[in-house]
Amino acid sequence: MATKKGKTVFVCQECGFESPQWMGKCICGAWNSFVEEKVLPEPAAASAGPGGDARRRTSATARPSKLKQVGAANYERIDTGIGELNRVLGGGLVQGSLVLISGEPGIGKSTLIIQTAANIARKGGTVLYVSGEESEEQIKMRADRVCGGIPEELYVLAETNMENVETVCQNLKPAFLIIDSIQTMYSSQMDSAPGSVSQVRMCGNQLMKIGKSWNVPIFIVAHVTKSGDLAGPKTVEHLVDCVLNFTGERDHEFRILRAFKNRFGTTSEIGAFQMEADGLTELTDISGTFLENCEDKLEGSVATSVYEGSRPVMFEIQALVSPANVGFARRTSVGIDNTRLNMILAVLEKKAGLQLLNQDVYINVAGGMRPEGTSPDLAVALAIYSSYKSVAASKRTLAIGEIGLTGELRSVQNTEKIWKEAARMGYEQVIMPLRNAEKLRAEAGGGTGAVGGTVTTGGRAGAGERRTAGCRVIGVKNLAEAIDAFSRR
Repeated sequence: MATKKGKTVFVCQECGFESPQWMGKCICGAWNSFVEEKVLPEPAAASAGPGGDARRRTSATARPSKLKQVGAANYERIDTGIGELNRVLGGGLVQGSLVLISGEPGIGKSTLIIQTAANIARKGGTVLYVSGEESEEQIKMRADRVCGGIPEELYVLAETNMENVETVCQNLKPAFLIIDSIQTMYSSQMDSAPGSVSQVRMCGNQLMKIGKSWNVPIFIVAHVTKSGDLAGPKTVEHLVDCVLNFTGERDHEFRILRAFKNRFGTTSEIGAFQMEADGLTELTDISGTFLENCEDKLEGSVATSVYEGSRPVMFEIQALVSPANVGFARRTSVGIDNTRLNMILAVLEKKAGLQLLNQDVYINVAGGMRPEGTSPDLAVALAIYSSYKSVAASKRTLAIGEIGLTGELRSVQNTEKIWKEAARMGYEQVIMPLRNAEKLRAEAGGGTGAVGGTVTTGGRAGAGERRTAGCRVIGVKNLAEAIDAFSRR
């Protein structure tokens, strides 16, 4: 059987760009990143078929369909047995979907996946765990430790060849497939090393064909680079249905699962886990977990909250301001963007009169949380003020709001749900932008809210207050009013 001559290309290992000749610098800016790879095409007779011209035959059979007449696909979700994972996925695994999960080494990706595989196998579904990094004995040891008994329908395969994996899937017909990891897999159609850009792209396409053709949900584990980004070409992220990222600090037991892409659900939900000796356990009360070691009324400590998906998450912002002895003052932050911190410091100097030029400023988000968005801005500013002035809040205070360059407080979303969560946690007052406070007053009918209490006027002009279950809402226009409400006795 005649075959075409193999094609040789040079592929950039950073972005996946292909060139017919070697280049010193890629279009992405990387130097010396091109590697010669040989593509082995399929036999010419197989591609053309008995009809001769394959292109002419394929175009004759291609027909468009009216979208209105297309039958609704059966997007029945599979319960993973882990509530937090179901939440992030949008309610469970969709049949035929491809889910890509990444994270730092040792963060718990394999632990989460083996627990999910065991839960699905206990419900009668055949599960195939394909491992290219560990032996079958190593997977058995982990399963004994975290699964609490290995179900009968859980199969393991130590294999790195994609053609062999496809053959096993065709014979076993699994209800759930796991690939750990895609960087260790290779296809015989590509003459390059496993983990290269071409191999990752080819294996991703083969897995997509398996999932879509046989309606099998697939979990794909991917490595990350030093910067925390997914290793390999962006093509893999585009072809999968869901991209999950597992984060956390090694010296903390908390783990956060977040979706960066989800075709069958929202990307705003997060899942919280705690790493223990017998595996990952779910955290349903995230706010209580992050604030369990938070002592009341400490200098440089202010609680804040962000809204993640369908629930508020509360955590503590800690600040330390001390005189700089030599050289330039340091600005160090853990969990907060350093550029955002520099902007808040500039606003504090200009609008609040704080002399921070010769002061070292350290910011820390307790518990290893890395919040997204701008709602923690006000808490960061108040924590810095508290540490600089050595003043603690007289009441248990939670602060939310975005700080503008002019010192004004800009509104944030879902403040009513954050306020109710703060009341449940025992906080006495919530400082928020005035527009959010006025919206809460309008929803309460101008005075009496559904939760109970009344809306009054605060000490500063235009500051609105509202109470519920002993928790007062203070609306402020700018940073100066927020500092006044925070330090008021």
